[in-house]
Amino acid sequence: MSITAFSTAILLASAPADAVMTPPSAAVSTTSAPAETAAPPVSADEPQPAPTADAATVATTPPPVADQPDQAAIIVTAKPRADPGDPVEAVNEITFSAVQAVDTAFVGPLAMAYKRNIPNPVRSGLRHFLDNLQEPIVFLNYMLQLKPGKAAETLGRFTINSTIGAAGLIDVAKSKPFHLPRHPNGFAFTLGYYGVKPGPFLFLPLIGPTTVRDLFGRWVDLLILPVAVGKPFTDPAYGATTLVFRSLDERAESDDRLRRLKDGSQDHYKALRDDYLRNRQSEIDLLHAKKDRPAPQVPAEPAASGPAGASSANPDNAASPPKEQ
Repeated sequence: MSITAFSTAILLASAPADAVMTPPSAAVSTTSAPAETAAPPVSADEPQPAPTADAATVATTPPPVADQPDQAAIIVTAKPRADPGDPVEAVNEITFSAVQAVDTAFVGPLAMAYKRNIPNPVRSGLRHFLDNLQEPIVFLNYMLQLKPGKAAETLGRFTINSTIGAAGLIDVAKSKPFHLPRHPNGFAFTLGYYGVKPGPFLFLPLIGPTTVRDLFGRWVDLLILPVAVGKPFTDPAYGATTLVFRSLDERAESDDRLRRLKDGSQDHYKALRDDYLRNRQSEIDLLHAKKDRPAPQVPAEPAASGPAGASSANPDNAASPPKEQ
């Protein structure tokens, strides 16, 4: 071995192992490591910071209610509540308006012409005659109400007027020496006496103001004489004639009162409805009155229940009953 070769071998043996064995790629990787530690990757399992309260409020809070005051007001006032005793008020008012139009144009003038041209004795005689035919119904309902005293008075009235009073054309029984005034009664009274509520108020053509209870009671009363007696009460011509007469007579007799009721109220329909219901309740209450209890002051109710649409507190078309005795 020459000196040169030997010297070279010694130099190679004395050089650092890292300098000899480290490849260039390792050096590059070592120098780039600090850059990776400066921006470490974010792990998917690491919890994320929660959004701030302000951000959540902005994202989830709806617009304030104060921004819509007009809509809430419209919802409250657009549909007013109906009167609990008059749930079909809208329909009743339409019927009432139609009946009033017919009354103004036709029925009212015809009724007043009837009153002007027919003498009062004739009109009152026909009225008494038809009232006398209703006395058996009054008698029957007093018996149903367990009022035998009133039933006996009614029977006495019917007997006196049917004989001395020329078949009822003259009301002799109400005068001296008998002192037996007429006591209106009917099945609607009996129902009210035993606590049956009036039910919804109705305004019907040819009938006028009524209630479900009064309408049913009226129907029962109309069936009694046709079923018990037969002709002429089963004759349609008789029914139509008496309906027309009563409607005209009662409309004529109640004209002044109806005018006062209309002129003294802002809402004619509601005034008529309230007047009818008030008077009907007074008549029912009067059936429970004691001997020493003064009778309530119920206005006379001759008003028609026919086409004129006039109010009659008594569905049997009679005056208010006197104090219970």
